[in-house]
Amino acid sequence: MMMGYFSLSLLFIWVIVPLLLVAGQQPHLAASITQLSQENTYVSVIGEPGIKSPNARFALEAWNFCNEVGVEAPNMGSPRMADCADLHCPTVTAGKRVQSTPESEGIRQQTGAGDKFPIGEFRSYTDPDIYAAEKELFLGSLCEVPDSVEPWVYEPTLVYHNQSKMVVFSDNNVSLVGGYYGTYDLDPKLSAGVADKSFFSVTWQKNFSTSSWILSHKLTTSSKYPWLMLYLRADAANGFNGGYHYNGRGIMTKLPESPNFKVRLTLDVKQGGGPNSQFYLLDIGSCWKNNGDPCDGDVLTDVTRYSEMIINPATTSWCRPDKLLSCPPYHISSTGEIIHRNDTSRFPYSAYHLYCAPGNAKYLEKPYDICDPYSNPQAQELVQILPHPEWAVHGYPERKGDGWIGDPRTWELDTGALSSRLYFYQDPGTKLAKRVWSSINVGTEIYVSPNGATAEWTVTDFDVLVRKDSKEDGQEYIFFKKRVISIAYNRIRYVKGLPVIFVERSIQLESLW
Repeated sequence: MMMGYFSLSLLFIWVIVPLLLVAGQQPHLAASITQLSQENTYVSVIGEPGIKSPNARFALEAWNFCNEVGVEAPNMGSPRMADCADLHCPTVTAGKRVQSTPESEGIRQQTGAGDKFPIGEFRSYTDPDIYAAEKELFLGSLCEVPDSVEPWVYEPTLVYHNQSKMVVFSDNNVSLVGGYYGTYDLDPKLSAGVADKSFFSVTWQKNFSTSSWILSHKLTTSSKYPWLMLYLRADAANGFNGGYHYNGRGIMTKLPESPNFKVRLTLDVKQGGGPNSQFYLLDIGSCWKNNGDPCDGDVLTDVTRYSEMIINPATTSWCRPDKLLSCPPYHISSTGEIIHRNDTSRFPYSAYHLYCAPGNAKYLEKPYDICDPYSNPQAQELVQILPHPEWAVHGYPERKGDGWIGDPRTWELDTGALSSRLYFYQDPGTKLAKRVWSSINVGTEIYVSPNGATAEWTVTDFDVLVRKDSKEDGQEYIFFKKRVISIAYNRIRYVKGLPVIFVERSIQLESLW
């Protein structure tokens, strides 16, 4: 069985993971096919296309920021919670009778390290890190949604859970409404307010005009907890995700692979979180080794790779002609040109916030900067980009302020095409890694803001779409030396040792770029 949900994440990382419903049980949940152009048809790969199910499947996943690295804070575990409730509308003679049924009713979620699970197949561990991973699998088993094709699924210190309940609105529309909220502070008196206390909340209810869920988020830092994250995240239904070497549970029944996928969402930013809020319109995460092999759980050789689009207009470009170590070694333009970072007249420095390399890379081009070793148990590599015309060709914001406060937008992002253009480190002469993405996030990382910065936003209409006819084998690999110079089936060619990009058909070059 596979599982599926969305995740909510904070740092101490909180992730809200919607655990969504099966395509196949009800007609409106059948995998939604979206016509995006005359040539290309895309199909949703999340368990609940467009998050439109009337049933609630939401999980909370939180990691202690120093999980398995540095010195973990004492008595600060990595909580897991799940909210799974079904809305039933049996037909009766007088009309419709509506009721909600919590799928996990009677199951105690407040288990901690060392506690036994009520289902024997799940093992108890005294190590809080391993216990957290096992609890995620346990909660996934309670909330799993069997699908005829691909079944799927879906606590820092103080976490409160408003379980999903049926609410009938004044216009007679009915929705399940619920949420999570809490704080990192060990000594809070929330009855006296949340002044100078860290705080997060996520709530959900239906958007009756689109049938999608509206997820409302709020995150506040404090003097004790000045660096926090909160994301809505779609994870792999099985396997690694989120930068950790544990088997997790998520909503994506098939993992999107560059360049053949798109992401759609509606984002409304109410408060930005201050100048240090790195607000991610989209953050995609994957894992592969420096030799191109997929990750296998070996934290010494695995590398978590992230690409993040930051839309806070206060975020500046650390990548500059006088600071090349914060730039990737080269940029691939929308027309296929490779532009080295020391080409100051043509390199688009303002398209990048920063680039940092994995600490276990052996052949880095100087100058370079290493990503911090404390955010993951293994090495990581970051490519953080900013609104720019270079990315706008893929549906991303073109200029600072696009999609920010007062400018809510529905985005259709050709994330697969853009992520194919990005530089990621790989050892010379090794087989080109498949860029398969196991986590897709929307939300913010508020970096070191001790004076209580607050971010607030909503996400709805979320979907991940892959090209319906995309193939796992037989892709064409296209490489550039200023322009396309070679096409090869089922083999890789290098231009001056640089594998650059691949697409499914050369005929699609014009539509991709």
